[in-house]
Amino acid sequence: MLKRLIYFAYYLKNLNRKKFSDFLTFVSSDYKISKTHLIVDVFISSIKYNVSILDYFYFKFYNLNKKEKESFAGTGYMYEYQLQMNPKQNRNVLENKLLFLEKYAKFIRHRHSSKDNFLKDKTVQENLLNNPSNRLVLKSSDGQCGEGVEVLKLDQMKGKELLSVIENSDNDLIEEFILQHDALMNLSPSGLNTVRIFTQLNKDGEVDLLGCRLRITVDSYVDNLAAGNIAAPIDCFSGVVNGVGVYSDITKNDEDRHPVTNVKIKGFQVPFWEESVAMAKSAALMNTNNTSIGWDIAITNDGPELLEGNHNWCKLLWQLPVKQGLKSNLEKYL
Repeated sequence: MLKRLIYFAYYLKNLNRKKFSDFLTFVSSDYKISKTHLIVDVFISSIKYNVSILDYFYFKFYNLNKKEKESFAGTGYMYEYQLQMNPKQNRNVLENKLLFLEKYAKFIRHRHSSKDNFLKDKTVQENLLNNPSNRLVLKSSDGQCGEGVEVLKLDQMKGKELLSVIENSDNDLIEEFILQHDALMNLSPSGLNTVRIFTQLNKDGEVDLLGCRLRITVDSYVDNLAAGNIAAPIDCFSGVVNGVGVYSDITKNDEDRHPVTNVKIKGFQVPFWEESVAMAKSAALMNTNNTSIGWDIAITNDGPELLEGNHNWCKLLWQLPVKQGLKSNLEKYL
């Protein structure tokens, strides 16, 4: 009980109050539930089911019975689970994108460099500036959820201006903009649409798949749910999307078709599927000190390539697209 109260205090301290207010007003209006009742239920649910304040809304607890609520892996549960599966002392290679690019180099094809190396090495500059996408992506090596990502269009900037922008950027990682597979470009051309494959090492040291999702951009450079994009479930055996696109924003409806391109989402075949799964499984066996990872994979016309591995993989991306709690799928690994 004390631990759950401490968690609740943490959730309250870090709460996005505007989002909470928007969700509270929306649910109160749509479901005819008083705000006071909802606030009380948020507190009780957080303590009882180990979920955060916003988890209550993301998972639609206001519309679920006790058994359904118990089935969801919320923020508190996932923190404890991932701490056990991926101990803090083993996470550095996954937390630092520059280290990750070095460690998992055999799965990575796109050009990249640290900012320091880019600014001092003319050969590295020329290599990156002459990439086929004609764009550069600036990221923080320890960034999360696509925050702070910049995309620079090289044909719109002169040499000195470009170098000045890069030098003054808070980001310390520079990558070429990956040109995605034609099928994914047709689905959504605004940004790189990636596959997330969740892997788990079992007691025999084999790789189990916890799920597969397609992250789809909606007028955005990045494809994270937190940035207003959508995600859909992928059948892990066939690579076919078998559900609609969902938002984490509960005020928005699911999408059967992409809201901009009108391409149908359910039934979409992810290219190079067998190769993508094989890559995720191979990557999962490279560093067995971390046993539960969410792998982000880009699909190009030449095949898949690895982007990053997440030790704190997203509970929303995992559960929302399949519209059910999946906590029971984790308990056999504890």
